[in-house]
Amino acid sequence: MRCLDKTIAFVPTMGYLHEGHLSLIRQGRKIGDCLVVSIFVNPIQFAPGEDFEDYPRDLEKDLVLAMKNGVDVVFTPYDKELYSNGFQTDVNLKKLPNHLCGISRPTFFSGVATVVAKLFNIVKPHFAIFGKKDYQQLAIIRQMVSDLNFDIEIIGSETLREHDGLAMSSRNIYLTSEQRNSALCLYKSLQKAQVLLSNGINDSEKIINTALEIIKSHTDIEIDYIAICDPQTLIDMKKIDGPALMALAVKVGKTRLIDNAILNL
Repeated sequence: MRCLDKTIAFVPTMGYLHEGHLSLIRQGRKIGDCLVVSIFVNPIQFAPGEDFEDYPRDLEKDLVLAMKNGVDVVFTPYDKELYSNGFQTDVNLKKLPNHLCGISRPTFFSGVATVVAKLFNIVKPHFAIFGKKDYQQLAIIRQMVSDLNFDIEIIGSETLREHDGLAMSSRNIYLTSEQRNSALCLYKSLQKAQVLLSNGINDSEKIINTALEIIKSHTDIEIDYIAICDPQTLIDMKKIDGPALMALAVKVGKTRLIDNAILNL
């Protein structure tokens, strides 16, 4: 396609496509002459004991959805095609992975950066589209593209939510009805944080403590982190004096969920 002077838009996914993925795909359809979607559950970003084996998969349904939404190429490699015997190269960033999800998942972003770098080299896109729900991942991919001089424009797409505010995720399927109701505490915490900031409370600790109260009022929840940080560096902010990223990660039952929002004065 590049030799034909056509633009390639690329949406990397782990499959089990939902409306959030489809919003990225539709965006890619608008900006690329050729739209490529990858479906690959990447084993090296899962630590032992995480849900690699149980991660939801439905390739047949994914292919139907891809076709209906104008995808030109669906790339579905096998593990051994990307990680042959003797594979020994990882992509590691020095700073951005040392915050938020990277604290409790220390190997996760190395796995993400490595597989995305490989996919970029295979697909050779002009544009790649990622959801802002995985904000830290998006920041890391942007940094990697800049550092390694990939000729790719990275586009961040807004988080798509259910009618009640729950961020769309393939893992939502794990939730019971009661757990799903509890999971709304993430969105409620983000909404309350913006209200507090708009009312003049810019002390991060006070906003985080309010989020703690909201989350702990629900059952069957284990908090991984609640953070307010600089959107570029992901370093914690004690006082909010400009745009700030509020990011949360919790386990609802056995299901790990994340969410975030940019708080504005």
